[in-house]
Amino acid sequence: MPATFVEAEIASQPDTWRLAAQLVPEIAGRLPRSGERVAVIGCGTSWFMAMSYAVLREKAGHGVTDAYAGSEYPAGRDYDRVIAISRSGTTTEIVDLLKSLGSTPTTLITAVADSPAGAAADAVIALPFADEQSVVQTRFATSVLTLLRVHLGEDIEPLLTDVQTALGIPVDDLLTAGQCTFVGRGFAVGLTYEAALKTRESAQFWAESYPAMDYRHGPISIAEPGRLVWSLGEPPAGLAEEVAATGARFLYHDLDPQAGLVVAQRFAVGLAKSRGLDPDHPRSLTRSVVLT
Repeated sequence: MPATFVEAEIASQPDTWRLAAQLVPEIAGRLPRSGERVAVIGCGTSWFMAMSYAVLREKAGHGVTDAYAGSEYPAGRDYDRVIAISRSGTTTEIVDLLKSLGSTPTTLITAVADSPAGAAADAVIALPFADEQSVVQTRFATSVLTLLRVHLGEDIEPLLTDVQTALGIPVDDLLTAGQCTFVGRGFAVGLTYEAALKTRESAQFWAESYPAMDYRHGPISIAEPGRLVWSLGEPPAGLAEEVAATGARFLYHDLDPQAGLVVAQRFAVGLAKSRGLDPDHPRSLTRSVVLT
């Protein structure tokens, strides 16, 4: 099968991450100040990036940060700012929520500034260089997370080194797996949800995701020979041995979890192609969910 749009987009992430980082001084005033109480909203992949950012922001000491699916924002709860993430700026739940928030300051992070969500937000941060032809999101979402990490004060040079490594890690020997479970801790939990979603979207392949410490509380019962348990970020002590005892294969790359997600993206595309599927046009999906 020929190369796909999504493969090129995955490979471009070192470049789009650096561009996102360079944008921060220009747009910093549109993002939360330290001490603000913040909600971050998105749908699907964007929601999972919101989860990861929320953990990182609180860990950095910048204030209460909650993440919600666009449809599940708690009406009546007070925030100093709401950040919305939407690649297309057309997702119905995000547009409707932004229109409903009244005096609460809102910022949209998007690839398409001239969009219904852009018109509804008080401020817009546009990353057109990270937009995608593929239905399945890869570089837009990770570029957003990079921008947010830099705004929190992180040095991303180690991350940029790790993503180059991630692009060269072989995945072909993983493609015969019958099932995969992704696990992680801290901000990596949201990334595990995204990794599992990528395999389901791209390859119609069943994958699950759990906080790594919670994996022992039931999900480990499905581990068996021929299945993968994949840790994004350093696993808890003893987990690799417990998984090995089931006969499943335990996988961990010594990378920043965001770079580890890139390996999982490549795995998802490899699975799709090995099954004769087109990862650029996944079944039953469109670029944006617009409800009528």
